[in-house]
Amino acid sequence: MPYASGDASERIGQRIAAARKARGLTQLQLALRVPCSKSLIAQVERGHKPATPSLTAGVARALGVRLEQLTGQPYEDPHRGRVRATVPDIQTSMLSWDLPEEDLPVRSFDALAADVARASALGRKARYATLGTLLPPLLDELSAACHSADGGEREKLFGLLAEAYSGVTAIAYTVGYFDLRSQAMDRVQWAARESHDPLRVGRTQWQRATLFLQAAAYGRGMRLLDRVRHDLGEDIGRMAAPELSMHGSVHLRSAMFAARDGNAATARAHLDAAADTARLLGRDANHYGLEFGPTNVAMHRLGVAVELHDGPEIGRLMRRTRLPTDVAPVRAGRWYMDAAKGWLDYGNRDKAFTALQAARRVAPEQTRNHPQVRETVHALIRLQRYGSEPLSGFAAWLGIT
Repeated sequence: MPYASGDASERIGQRIAAARKARGLTQLQLALRVPCSKSLIAQVERGHKPATPSLTAGVARALGVRLEQLTGQPYEDPHRGRVRATVPDIQTSMLSWDLPEEDLPVRSFDALAADVARASALGRKARYATLGTLLPPLLDELSAACHSADGGEREKLFGLLAEAYSGVTAIAYTVGYFDLRSQAMDRVQWAARESHDPLRVGRTQWQRATLFLQAAAYGRGMRLLDRVRHDLGEDIGRMAAPELSMHGSVHLRSAMFAARDGNAATARAHLDAAADTARLLGRDANHYGLEFGPTNVAMHRLGVAVELHDGPEIGRLMRRTRLPTDVAPVRAGRWYMDAAKGWLDYGNRDKAFTALQAARRVAPEQTRNHPQVRETVHALIRLQRYGSEPLSGFAAWLGIT
């Protein structure tokens, strides 16, 4: 495997400083390339502020380095690397997409669909180690089934295969294997096209847009999302429920792109359009794994506020928003991670640490592997506002010494 483990005890800011100096750039020169303020680069390098995902992606693009060189992923897992250990078998199955085993027994469509549903449920729960163990034999069997089937069942099988490949993208993103994630995304798009399901194809383009986030290519990502929305149309009054979920999800992702690009007005316009769509849908739904509804709109409002460093909005959302008990753990985990970053920026370190603890409770594998969590913990350690035991215990759990 061509991946090197990162030192979890080293901050992203330290890696940014090293990469900047290796290219002979001053802090001001790097800031002009990102672009951002020189003071932000200085504060991140010194550890006075945690590096946001958007800044890290922008610096990687500006310096011409791989994103994982700055995040330090994949991290050494203090819990025996259970998620990472599943990657070699997943990669072998990914490489064998056009080499189905001819003598592999293939179960019925219903049995395969049940396993794909189980895989999707594991992804919703952020149980990536178990998902990574399930996926390789399932991908092999689905590939064999797709190549031997014909007619309508073949198209439905390719829909299942696209959904299973999406599980690979989730694992790859979690542990920071960005090349594997891009490869898996190509497989998702191929299988979706073979399914001849327009909504599934649209869903894969929505999913593909995240690759532009990690590349800090916000304009291109917005154009891709605009194309998906154009294909759907804008008359939400005539849309069926799955189309509403797609339409609203595209607006939510567009809001995040606009926020990372510093365009607050556009971000809020997309949030409002998504809210209108959610009201028409009337509930939280999970069409094509999109998890769209009023709850997801509220979560994205927080994500946008964090990206825009809007402290008053962060405080308002945290006071007024209560997550439903049945929200997907992977979504709740992200909510609490954003809340921690937001509270830290807003100056409330106690609530920031409480949010990190909540993220760990609902989605431990996701929390342990997320760069934003590590950056927030590094900042809290430096600020020295906690008794050593709770925070040092959390840091040790992450592998930070």
